[in-house]
Amino acid sequence: MSEDGRTVAHLGPFERFRLESRDSGVLVVTMARPEKLNAMDQVWFEELTRLMRAVGKDDDHHHRAVVLTGEGRAFSAGGDIDMFHDLDGDVARVRPHLARVYDAFHAVETCAVPVVAAVNGIAFGGGSELTLACDVALAAESARFSFKEASVGLMPGYGIVRGPDVIGRHWTRYLALSGRTVDAQRAREIGLVQEVHPDADLLAHALGLAEEMAGNPPLAVQVGKAFLNRDTGGGYAESVEAVALLFGTREHRDAVAAFRARRA
Repeated sequence: MSEDGRTVAHLGPFERFRLESRDSGVLVVTMARPEKLNAMDQVWFEELTRLMRAVGKDDDHHHRAVVLTGEGRAFSAGGDIDMFHDLDGDVARVRPHLARVYDAFHAVETCAVPVVAAVNGIAFGGGSELTLACDVALAAESARFSFKEASVGLMPGYGIVRGPDVIGRHWTRYLALSGRTVDAQRAREIGLVQEVHPDADLLAHALGLAEEMAGNPPLAVQVGKAFLNRDTGGGYAESVEAVALLFGTREHRDAVAAFRARRA
C-alpha cells in the first residue's frame, strides 16, 4: 500500500524495487537491495523492464512522472559481479542476458512518463548507464559516477551507445576507457546530471521537479518525451555483439576472478 492509500499492486510484486505512489501523480521507485549496493542482477533487469513498460499506461493517468532512486549509500553499483561469474564467459548465454540489460535501460527511455533520477550515492557501471537512460538526473553532493566495466575486461555497452548523445564523445571516451570516477559537480558540468543538491535535500528536489512535470497536461508531456526519445535504440545490436565477445575473453574471466578474490 502506498502513502496516499492507493495500491500499486497492478504494477506487480517486485523483489528489487519498492514503490510509493504520491497524490501529486508521482511514483517513487526505490531500488531496494542496499546490502548489495543495489547491484543489478537478472531479476533486477526483468523487473525494471516490466515496471517501466507498465507505468503511465493506466487510463486515469494516475502516475504522470517517476522518481527513481536507491536505498542506502548507493544509487547502484552496477552489474552484480556474481552474475558475471555465473555467466562463465559463455557467449551463447551472454547474448540473451545483454538483451535483457538493453531492454531494461531502453524501457526507461521509452517509459510513457518522464523518469527523474535522484542519484543518492555510488553510481558505478550500470548505475551511470541508468543515469543516462533517465530523462533528467539530479545528484546528491556525495554521488560518484564511473564506468567500471573496463576494469573487468568489458565495455559499458549501453553507455557507449547513449553516452555520446548525453555527455559527448570525448567525455564518453574519458570515462569508458579509463574507468575513472567523477564527482557530482563534474557530472553536472559534463551534462550527466542537471542539478546537484545536499544529500538530505535530494529527494525533495527530485520530487518537486517530477511534480512540476506531473502537473502539466499529461498528453503533451508524454508526446514531448516520445518525440525527444524517438531515435533511441540505434546501435544496440552492434553493442550487444561487441560486449558478448568480450565476455568470452580470458581477460574478462581473470578480472572477474580477481575482483571476487579482492586482488589486483
